[in-house]
Amino acid sequence: MTEYRVGAIMRRDIPTLSPETPIRRAVAVLVDARAAAAPVLGEDGHLVGILTQKDCFRPALHASYHREWTGRVADHMSQNVIAVDSEDEVIRVAEMFMEHPHRVFPVLEGGRVAGLLHRADVLALLARFG
Repeated sequence: MTEYRVGAIMRRDIPTLSPETPIRRAVAVLVDARAAAAPVLGEDGHLVGILTQKDCFRPALHASYHREWTGRVADHMSQNVIAVDSEDEVIRVAEMFMEHPHRVFPVLEGGRVAGLLHRADVLALLARFG
């Protein structure tokens, strides 16, 4: 099992967002892509945050009550992001999922976002080979 690397099971076809993206647009991107989260990239293309579905509930509820969307991704994203590398062993990352409440980790290759690793995909691999 230790020969399995994150890069083999991560999802590469993912939406990305900018900190300046209006939150209404960001919510639509997540919903349309059926994505649990999207990495937020700065102007230089490096990871500056992550926006999850959970992060979107407050602005969505606000909009449903007040009929008005306000804010941008930077106002709602998590800035302290736990990322993994595509060369990390899946077993190590499975242990990370046990330590943290996150459902998704951004995956980096050469310091750049290459995809997302979903907790469900790690569990599926463990179940298949366990």
